[in-house]
Amino acid sequence: MKQTLRRLSGVSALAALPLLATAQNPTNSPTAPPPDTQSAQATQTTPPRPTAAPLKDGKLALNEDASHYVKLTLANQVWLRYNQSNPGTQVNGYTRPHTYDVGIRRFRIQFYGQLTDRVFIYSQIGINNFSYLSDRKVGFFLHDAVSEYAVVKNHFSLGAGLGAWNGLSRATASSVGTIMGIDLPLVAETTNDVNDQFGRKLSLYAKGKLGRFDYRVALSKPLIIARGTAIAPYATFASKPPKPQFQGYFQWQFKDLESNLTPYSAGTYLGKKRVFNLGAGFIVQPQATWTRDAGQPDTTSHAMKQFAVDVFYDAPVSTAADAPSVSFYAAAMHLDYGPNYLRYTAPMDPANGLATGTTNQIAGAGITYGNAVPLYGTGNVLYAQAGYKLKDNIVGTTTFMPYVSYQYARYKRLADDLNYYDAGINWLLAGHTSKFTLSYQNRPVYLVQANGDNRVDSRRSAVVMQYQVYFN
Repeated sequence: MKQTLRRLSGVSALAALPLLATAQNPTNSPTAPPPDTQSAQATQTTPPRPTAAPLKDGKLALNEDASHYVKLTLANQVWLRYNQSNPGTQVNGYTRPHTYDVGIRRFRIQFYGQLTDRVFIYSQIGINNFSYLSDRKVGFFLHDAVSEYAVVKNHFSLGAGLGAWNGLSRATASSVGTIMGIDLPLVAETTNDVNDQFGRKLSLYAKGKLGRFDYRVALSKPLIIARGTAIAPYATFASKPPKPQFQGYFQWQFKDLESNLTPYSAGTYLGKKRVFNLGAGFIVQPQATWTRDAGQPDTTSHAMKQFAVDVFYDAPVSTAADAPSVSFYAAAMHLDYGPNYLRYTAPMDPANGLATGTTNQIAGAGITYGNAVPLYGTGNVLYAQAGYKLKDNIVGTTTFMPYVSYQYARYKRLADDLNYYDAGINWLLAGHTSKFTLSYQNRPVYLVQANGDNRVDSRRSAVVMQYQVYFN
């Protein structure tokens, strides 16, 4: 009898196991077995898959109203160029009266974000002037790395780091992705790669807007000049520990207000805004340069003092949706680097040497071969550029924007005034996102005369085609 009861008890326990399993794993449980018939499987509801939130204006939102975000941008500018060489130009020891080349004028990656209501971070890396003469497998270098705190939102922010919150003029910190012509107003970047990093400086800055008044001021620590720099009767940058640099730029915005989120100013809005600004700025650095007269033991230090006023107008000519637009920028600058300072620049220089025995070159002003031109010096400068965007959809969904730019300079060390011309046309395939630019440039060639004067001996030209892709 006892054995029979034990057997019945075991059978009852076994019979209860399926019920227990069912209780522990109901059909709506994540671990429930799938339906055991095809019809049941066919009628089973599949839960919807989560969808990725779309980017708005290229921003990845960090909160519900997207007031906190991070953003990535890309820009690539590729040049195809024919250049008439300056006298004596060589490439690896071979004389080249003209050159053809392809190169990356600029490639940039920006990554920045509004992390809280008051905290902003901005960074940029990239490469410039990568050509057939460049070192191979070169790495990107740091353009910008700044951190910023809004003390009084929109009105007063403080920031620090490596950045382009520079003074002097609007064009001193230009947005490369919105350039109207083939290149920036290079003369406005007055210390580019001399005592800064491609126009960026280690700075403490303040910025803000007070109604229509927009301002930026900065206290910068210039990068040191390499020891061994020659001291001459004409000014060169001193290699002693640098003094602080003070700078500021102020503008009154009469029409649409422009963003000051980053330091970079638009070249043209292609008729998307109505902007009319008047601005003024300065850069001052004590004891920035030095001179020493021939045969004299004493060195004299000189302050760098630079001042500018400028005007910017960019607007459609009517209220029509496809209306043409005009763009105009002009600046007057007084640049004082010290007595007789002069410096050549050569954007993505297509050459790398000067023939032995080439004479009559201006000494102590940098390289003079290839496409070099003395754009910087102690003296006065006038710069202007103008463009006209035709109405939209001229050819399919594309349109065109011809432009012209001109730099006039009267520098103390040049007996003849400098005149530099650039004219061309943009084919706007998709605004600044995708565009071709064809440019003709004409520059002076200076040679030292028998009496010691630096005069224009001849002129040289270049034809440049650029294709730009800009994700913003």
